[in-house]
Amino acid sequence: MLGGKRTSTRHVAVVLLMCLFWYVISSSNNVIGKMVLNEFPFPMTVTLIQLCSITLYSGPFFNLWRIRKYQDIPRAYYLRLIVPLAIGKLLASVTSHISLWKVPVSYAHTVKATMPLFTVVLTRVFFGEKQPTLVYLSLLPIITGVAIATVTEISFDMLGLISALISTMGFSLQNIFSKKVLKDTGIHHLRLLHLLGKLSLFIFLPLWLYMDSMAVFRHSVIKNLDYRVIALLFTDGVLNWMQNIIAFSVLSLVTPLTYAVASASKRIFVIAVSLLILGNPVTWVNCLGMTLAIIGVLCYNRAKQISKARELPLQVPSSHIKYTPLNDNYYRSSLNGNIGNGLHKASGNSLLVNGSGMPSGSTTRLLFV
Repeated sequence: MLGGKRTSTRHVAVVLLMCLFWYVISSSNNVIGKMVLNEFPFPMTVTLIQLCSITLYSGPFFNLWRIRKYQDIPRAYYLRLIVPLAIGKLLASVTSHISLWKVPVSYAHTVKATMPLFTVVLTRVFFGEKQPTLVYLSLLPIITGVAIATVTEISFDMLGLISALISTMGFSLQNIFSKKVLKDTGIHHLRLLHLLGKLSLFIFLPLWLYMDSMAVFRHSVIKNLDYRVIALLFTDGVLNWMQNIIAFSVLSLVTPLTYAVASASKRIFVIAVSLLILGNPVTWVNCLGMTLAIIGVLCYNRAKQISKARELPLQVPSSHIKYTPLNDNYYRSSLNGNIGNGLHKASGNSLLVNGSGMPSGSTTRLLFV
């Protein structure tokens, strides 16, 4: 019992530490990404650089860290789930950069705080999962807060709003189905990241060559070799790679809904950092909308905890194992050296009959986290 508590505490500590690193790296990545897009307005090219970073860095580093390689995935499963996941990752990344280019970081991430809403809706649509009424009610402050922030946003842009919403839905789908692939195939979560990065790059490269390449090569940053912007682009790619590693690691340790809560909390951190560093103008009503969205995220988190606590008693088996003290015959026979006879006489205790400390017909399952 004590060992289980220690394992649970260690698991929580690892998740919290990884979330802290995730928040710091993500906020740095968003601030640098906004600086890059202000001077180099090519969101598709920024996406391409990030996909190249995932593809180039992951293989050597994962081999160095001795992360197990994945077995061949059946072709039908690959086409049915892996390819759509890669396309979803690509679409979410491009639209995320478009929103970051068109609107302030704080507003983009206020919109993306609707991740729990998308997760709840999509898990209902694809898997038929129903949430308690309390969880649905907790989503109302998030929706209201985002609506207020949208109406009062000084630098509002419709393309930025739509892109942020599409990006949020795409990442939510990616989180849900990545969890399914991890469970179905047993692939390591970082190998899945590498696989999706390579496949996304392969799909995206022809599109980028057709739509963005000529304009990029004609831009002053590339023509004049502006090393400052090029260095920012490189840094953005590295930070995004690190953010993806941590995000996929967190996803492998928690449920999709818990990940959605952690992701929404990350956006709170990013909003605060971007307002401090970039200093984009906001009104007090706009801040009220952001705050309400943050409160909604906290309410959602609390509602999930309460709902989980209510469901726990329903998961307890109806047949309880009742402890029966060893009778006096056992002790007498033990003193006489006849322990086997004592066990036979104490056969009323199912824990002793099995000799394994488990009731008949049960199996021991270990969960490694």
